[in-house]
Amino acid sequence: MRVAVVDYDAGNTLSVRRALARAGAEVELTPEPERVFAADAVVLPGVGAFGDCVGKLRERGLDEACREAYRSGKPFLGVCVGLQVLFDSSEESPGAEGLGLLSGRVVRFRGEGLRVPHMGWNTLRVLREHPVLEGLDGEAFYFVHSYHPEPAEPGDLLASALYGGEFCAAAGRENLFAVQFHPEKSSRAGLRLYESFLRWARGLF
Repeated sequence: MRVAVVDYDAGNTLSVRRALARAGAEVELTPEPERVFAADAVVLPGVGAFGDCVGKLRERGLDEACREAYRSGKPFLGVCVGLQVLFDSSEESPGAEGLGLLSGRVVRFRGEGLRVPHMGWNTLRVLREHPVLEGLDGEAFYFVHSYHPEPAEPGDLLASALYGGEFCAAAGRENLFAVQFHPEKSSRAGLRLYESFLRWARGLF
């Protein structure tokens, strides 16, 4: 399976590529919209600020490539800020429009005495059955983030974790699946998630 990792200078592209290759994918890191659309599946990584990420995607025409990949039914995986930019907007970057593939906004962690950013291992609570999450309920994953999405559609919320309250850790619909944590930094559980994504992706063809 040929997987395009969208290259817009996100900091976690190398580790995502390595994890996908280890899980059995033929991986191509590409900044070219045509190559993204030609792949069998698409992975959108992300590290950094919401506005910077969507700005770089637009500069390269990768925002529309991601939208078209989703609309065409290609298996699509978002990771960390790659989850956040799928939503409409973020408190982090007022005025910046996300890709709008999922309805809702991204908000900052709030709570007295709560350290932000949230960094560390948290247990995943699966809320809706999904092939990519099979066998991962109760597993620990590694998070590094100050913001988290609030899906407007309850059905888009797939899994949660706790930090000053319950927050969205995984979301998706149809051929789209995305996580707030870093599977590539989450040891065996993270590799299992990438392996499950590839199995699910093959089943969509």
